[in-house]
Amino acid sequence: MKIPFGQSRQSTIGIEWELAVVDATTLEQVPAAELVLAHVDDPVDGPIRREYLTSMIEIVSGVHSHVDRAVAEMRSHLDFVLDKLDAHGLTLMGAGAHPFGDPTRQSPGDKAQYRRVTERNGWWGRHMAINGLHIHTGIDSRDKALPIVFGLARFTPYFIALSASSPYWEGEDTNFASQRTMMFQQLPTNGLPYHMNDWAQLERFASQLEGVGLIQNPSEIRWDVRPSSWGTVENRTMDSVPTSFEVGALAAFSQCIVEWMSRVLARGDEIDALPHWFLRENKWRAARYGLAADVITPRKEEYLIHVDDGIRMWADIVAPIADELGCAEELGHVLELVDRGPSYRRQRRIVSAGGSTHDVARALVDELRSGVPRFQEARK
Repeated sequence: MKIPFGQSRQSTIGIEWELAVVDATTLEQVPAAELVLAHVDDPVDGPIRREYLTSMIEIVSGVHSHVDRAVAEMRSHLDFVLDKLDAHGLTLMGAGAHPFGDPTRQSPGDKAQYRRVTERNGWWGRHMAINGLHIHTGIDSRDKALPIVFGLARFTPYFIALSASSPYWEGEDTNFASQRTMMFQQLPTNGLPYHMNDWAQLERFASQLEGVGLIQNPSEIRWDVRPSSWGTVENRTMDSVPTSFEVGALAAFSQCIVEWMSRVLARGDEIDALPHWFLRENKWRAARYGLAADVITPRKEEYLIHVDDGIRMWADIVAPIADELGCAEELGHVLELVDRGPSYRRQRRIVSAGGSTHDVARALVDELRSGVPRFQEARK
């Protein structure tokens, strides 16, 4: 199977943000995406799109060199969608999973690929009511793509911890920071990328999957990090997040790390890597414990590191790159999330203070509209 890799300018950014459509009063997820999609020119490939469930909408940016411009475009699309939904007593929620809803009440769209997911995966397919955030970063050479894919996979625990927004499932605290991570990896072609020596090996891998009926096109290889036909590396490790503030922070962090790795390769050096079994362990730890996880590093002098300390360290390493790319402010927001709490921590604070998962859902809806986490709102 041939896998195209288009031309892209180095470190350009594109963002895909999956959001749930919910009733503005009950906050239940509802199959009403078509009420918005009927008003867009291209609901398949346009900036406001159908997604797996009829109760989901995906907002997609164009290609940008600067994170703030990509986020501004996303906010514009978001405001359009919210305006259309308001007229019907509906709104949007940004989270990896609905805090109290029954996932089996959600239905996939009428698309062969979606039907295959539901039918092939049984119980897991019927419960796949989850939402993610995907960040594309441009790569100027296909030869860099696979080393960066596998290199970026090492940072999976950092992106999971920063974005984790699904601690609750059907009203119960799962004790995981990201229940979405655990759900999504149940599908057969999902999960961490396998190490590939070159593009030919990747195409042989895809052909083998096609030959045994696992996939029909390369897009069904749903790795957590994967090369994209757009000429990008796509970071798919993250829960959907409640705010454009968090979208910008995660996009900046991903953009800077990819650019850092690209420069390592351009110098003729190798990107540090971990064995696949350690990548899997780190992913599980981050999904379970979030910022409190201890993860394994390739550094013999510091074999284990707290996720929050690792994020601070890497934010400092890539700070000069952020200055060059014009995303220093957004990278600073990464540190603010570490210090003041990603969504999973903010949600648990509500319940710890006596609130319910309905109150959690209300906070998620309100944060999406304001564009900033509640700890930012308090400053205004």
